[in-house]
Amino acid sequence: MAPHRTQAVRVTSRQDQAETALRDVLGGARGGRNRRRILHALAERPRNANRLAEALGLDYKTVRHHLSVLAEADAVSRGGSNYGAVYVPTSRVRRHWDVVEELTDAA
Repeated sequence: MAPHRTQAVRVTSRQDQAETALRDVLGGARGGRNRRRILHALAERPRNANRLAEALGLDYKTVRHHLSVLAEADAVSRGGSNYGAVYVPTSRVRRHWDVVEELTDAA
């Protein structure tokens, strides 16, 4: 009879999942730097996409794309509608701001 083997099972917490999701969306070589810049700008002051583009020297469509990615990752939330919609970092991002800073410092 073969000996019984057990497998280690790693249980991930919601905090681990939130940090992993942030690392995925902010740490990637494609767009991670701009998404971190956008989060830092929004942490200073809520803004709409047009004001973000002006402040960061980015194309408006680029900013809109990154805001969409950040919103899908629950990193920013939107208040208002259409052109004047203002974005702010979510409470989830604020709870894990150390991850944002770590990735910014590592870049």
